[in-house]
Amino acid sequence: MALETDPSGGSEEVHTDVLAEFRQACYKARDAFYACVEKESDKKPTEIASVGLLYPAECKASRAEFVKLCRASWVKHFDRKFCQNSRVQRLLDDKDSRRGPLVLPQPYTFKPTS
Repeated sequence: MALETDPSGGSEEVHTDVLAEFRQACYKARDAFYACVEKESDKKPTEIASVGLLYPAECKASRAEFVKLCRASWVKHFDRKFCQNSRVQRLLDDKDSRRGPLVLPQPYTFKPTS
């Protein structure tokens, strides 16, 4: 059986960053970064990531590791998903705090005047 060449002229180069072990390393770095962001959420965010994600300076090292181990398009995608999930969670939490106690209308009772 002869090897056929790709008619589009593309190379048969394998991108190592999409292999399973590299994806797992990327996911671990991602999880570590976002765990740091959530843990340090009470501190003022001073650093800016892609898509407007703000994070505290304490997470700079984990962010650098995340960016180093993952493709740029993946980093951007994960940042978007994190921002979207945070926004939804904030809206859900905010809705409960605005609701307040449930007040039902009370029936009027008329007292006879004497």
